[in-house]
Amino acid sequence: MSAKQHAPAALRNRGPIAEVLAAELPPSGTVLEIAAGSGEHAVFFAGTFPALEWHPTDPSPEAVASIAAYRADYVGANLVAPRLLDAAMPDTWGTDAADAILCINMVHISPWDATLGLFRGAAGLLGSGAPLILYGPYIEEGIETAQSNREFDASLKQRDPRWGLRSAQALDTLAAQHKMTRSARYALPANNIVLVFRKR
Repeated sequence: MSAKQHAPAALRNRGPIAEVLAAELPPSGTVLEIAAGSGEHAVFFAGTFPALEWHPTDPSPEAVASIAAYRADYVGANLVAPRLLDAAMPDTWGTDAADAILCINMVHISPWDATLGLFRGAAGLLGSGAPLILYGPYIEEGIETAQSNREFDASLKQRDPRWGLRSAQALDTLAAQHKMTRSARYALPANNIVLVFRKR
């Protein structure tokens, strides 16, 4: 059996996310993808941005195997072999620097410790002005949360009480603690958004 996993949402959202990445990623350099999941995004984005070296990671051995299986069919040279990485443990990331960090659909499907580690790790790796780019559903002050997102939040908490949609303002506060500032917000389909934080 193939190790490849399939995430239907990846095929639906990769185009809109790529449009944002085109505006926010540097023209060249290294992109560290945290919680790369099936690897479908990594292959698509590496192909879309051939001048960037793409480094996919995930805490799950099954996900890493899936990414490797997709990478085996990738014809480019800018997609690095995937490796295990736990966002909650930035001291063990084994990476010295990155020109951008991308994290898709992790913040709400993980304990808050993973987000704390993500920002701490990003602050240590990113240089001045480099972006940390987050995609997913968030709760925003002054903006009504869509019914579908409220139901999704309830289902996540039922699966694991440590999971759930996070407040964008809480992320702003966390970013500030690590000398980072939110520089952009993009509304995407299916009530998802992209938040971009940059190192001061």
